[in-house]
Amino acid sequence: MAGESGHHADWMGSLAPSLSALPLANLAIPGSHDSFSYWVDEKSPVGPDQATAIKRLAKISLVRKIMKKWSVTQNLTFKEQLEGGIRYFDLRVSSKPGEAGQEIYFIHGLFGIKVWDGLMEMNTFLANHPKEVIFLDFNHFYAMDNNHHVYLISRIQDVFQTRLCEKECVESVTLQSLWERQQQVLIFYHHPLFKEYPFLWPGNKMPAPWANTTNVYKLLQFLDTTLGEREKHGTFHVSQAILTPRVKTIARHLVRGLKNTLVHKNLPLILNWVKSQKPGIMGVNIITSDFVELVDFAASVIALNDLLLEEDEP
Repeated sequence: MAGESGHHADWMGSLAPSLSALPLANLAIPGSHDSFSYWVDEKSPVGPDQATAIKRLAKISLVRKIMKKWSVTQNLTFKEQLEGGIRYFDLRVSSKPGEAGQEIYFIHGLFGIKVWDGLMEMNTFLANHPKEVIFLDFNHFYAMDNNHHVYLISRIQDVFQTRLCEKECVESVTLQSLWERQQQVLIFYHHPLFKEYPFLWPGNKMPAPWANTTNVYKLLQFLDTTLGEREKHGTFHVSQAILTPRVKTIARHLVRGLKNTLVHKNLPLILNWVKSQKPGIMGVNIITSDFVELVDFAASVIALNDLLLEEDEP
């Protein structure tokens, strides 16, 4: 994917007909972790997702600069990620405490762009690529009351309108069925309000077990174990191929940041794991990574779908 932006902009539309007829839960789909963090504002206040001690420290601008190095997990904008083949987006959102109105922002330690702007960028891509389908996983909410949620949900509706796929049996969702209805967006909403809107899928349909480790071998073992325990029916599945810094990791490598400390050296091993997988009921579905452009991550995940074609051959 590196250096070939746009190369995978239409990969779903280009799949063999036998694959576009399969449930989306059986295909291999590339995703990004903390998808929006390519733009976090080091001048913004620290987010309500952070501990009080960090909020105090972050009054110092140098601390916010360091935080940014550890908060950013992607270099590419939504548009660039979409053009590179990413179809699942991991989204954390928050209001800005003390700000008038209901505006909602992406957040990871520091505030990112307005959710509205990010969704508009995605919608423009979808309008130009009518056979591509995206999963938006709203899985963390901060400093949001009911009014904030209602506001956010109405914004989602305003942006995507008829592109939104209403919740149904997971096995019924195929690319073919979505193309027939001209639907391109599945929204997963990890909050009880999902029950009140037909286009909000419950969070439990998108389990994403998290290894929470800095050790790449423990990560790969965890990915194998949780894949083996994957529900055979009724849900999608996210394999989070990511390493998570501990406080002491950050303390030891303050200035180097996440990418230089954990991601660069371990990505080749993670990519090898990806390439050894197989999609299908017993296999991988959505795989997420940090800094998706550093290796041919999206291309490697998409290529796994060819293994399903080999099954069809006599």
